Amino acid sequence: MLRSIHVKNLALIDEEEIQLKDGLNILTGETGAGKSIVIGSVSAALGTGSLKELVREGAENAMVELTFETESSQIHHLLEEMDLPTMDGEVIITRSFRKGRSISRINGETVNVARVREIASSLIDIHGQHEHQSLLYPRYHLALVDSFADSALEEQKRICKENWHAWQEASRLLETALREAPDRVRQIDFLTYEIGEIDDAALKEGEDEVLEARYRKLSNAQRILEAAQQTQLLTGSDSGALMNVSQASGILARISSLDEELQEMGEMLSQVEDLLGDFNRAMSSFLDDFSYDEQELDDISRRLDLINRLKTKYGKTISEILAYRDEQAEKLRRLQDHDAYVAGLRKRLEESERKLRDACDAVTVLRKASARQLSGLIRKSLEELNFLDVRFEISFEPLKEMTENGADEAVFLISTNPGMPMRPLQSVASGGELSRIMLGIKTIMAQKDSIETLIFDEIDTGISGRTAQKVSEKMAELAKSRQVIAITHLAQIASMADAHFLIEKNVEAGQTRTHVRELERGEMIKELARILGGAQITDTVLKSAEEMKKLADHQKQAGV
Repeated sequence: MLRSIHVKNLALIDEEEIQLKDGLNILTGETGAGKSIVIGSVSAALGTGSLKELVREGAENAMVELTFETESSQIHHLLEEMDLPTMDGEVIITRSFRKGRSISRINGETVNVARVREIASSLIDIHGQHEHQSLLYPRYHLALVDSFADSALEEQKRICKENWHAWQEASRLLETALREAPDRVRQIDFLTYEIGEIDDAALKEGEDEVLEARYRKLSNAQRILEAAQQTQLLTGSDSGALMNVSQASGILARISSLDEELQEMGEMLSQVEDLLGDFNRAMSSFLDDFSYDEQELDDISRRLDLINRLKTKYGKTISEILAYRDEQAEKLRRLQDHDAYVAGLRKRLEESERKLRDACDAVTVLRKASARQLSGLIRKSLEELNFLDVRFEISFEPLKEMTENGADEAVFLISTNPGMPMRPLQSVASGGELSRIMLGIKTIMAQKDSIETLIFDEIDTGISGRTAQKVSEKMAELAKSRQVIAITHLAQIASMADAHFLIEKNVEAGQTRTHVRELERGEMIKELARILGGAQITDTVLKSAEEMKKLADHQKQAGV
């Protein structure tokens, strides 16, 4: 559940906090009062809208914070996967704007917008003013059918996707092989040359590193020898450091028994003497073994030149060169036995195409089963929304080509009047009808998924009278199992509110500001009267508003 919306320095809002309730939360207000700011702020916090565009002119910073309360194990799992703190069932999503940059946080931890969207998709579903327009596109119809289906379809779609990629790979390989055929003789000669050049080099993994180290040593032999000899002289036992340390150690040893501190220093000096002795023995061994061979340096130089030349042609490292050689050898084998290779690829393509076709057919079967159940529920839901003689079906047409998502196109067919043929939804439904159809679909899908909060932003556009009453009843029914937040301009819907919030605009100290406050019951009736009567709120209008509210309460208590 969305428990609170905290907004600061956005558009006409200084700072407001809306404490939302369970059930149906209604937001109303005069045109231009700032209803769109509230929904825009929520969208911005969830990463689906721009916060920068909402920041109040002149404000150095702005912020919107949404506090959710949920017991969903899915949300808890997502938070753990993202290594985000869990806070006793609370999820706090914050998006702040400062110095031209916006930052998103979840439970206090900075995250990218993609993570916010992922979390939000399981917490809340926003149906905007024009989202019903998506019903005009068949691809949305197919997505709804798939969303409604059970896990069997999801698994079959995964298999379909794997087979599609296998089919694509087989097609690519065959196309490449056929393209290679006309130039096969020249390619065989070229590949034979490249493979022979690499094989003749007899490369070994890591030899370049060993040779480069040996080359550095030999090419600097004179400097190394002079420095090593000088070091040995300075640290040796004849006149160097070892002789001096040895003498000092002997002197100190004679008096160390007279003082504990001197004894400790004597032991330290003895260790230094041992280290210098070890160093001098190692240096002597190094000088004895050190040799310089001009022929060896020349051989190493020529070997490195060969390796570096091969690197410029075949790879940056010896490993890459050898991998390239193996790859070319495989190409050569294919070209030398080209007919058999092509025949194998044709067989592979036929097999992968057959598997893909079977997978697509299996997806179609599951989709049609899902569609039969979904279409029945949508038809029933539309009847409850005052489509009295509605007929509704979901039809499928095969695509010209198979895809990773199957080979189907789904089309919603509808007839809203007796005697009229069923036609594609996008060609017959008006804007108001699309809104009602979308509400009916949302009601069905809400029962299918685990999303706890639904927001409807003025989806009642273009309806009135009995239809508006039916829409209000459907929202009240939906609010029994979900938290519903609705911005509306219809009194019939507003009367069903479990909590009613007024968005109003006032002029304060020469500045226009928007405020949001929850209404008491008496204020609810006055707001209903304003919606019903406009500028003139007479006693008759007030009585009508009160009667409407009482009727709504009775309908909710009776189970709508």
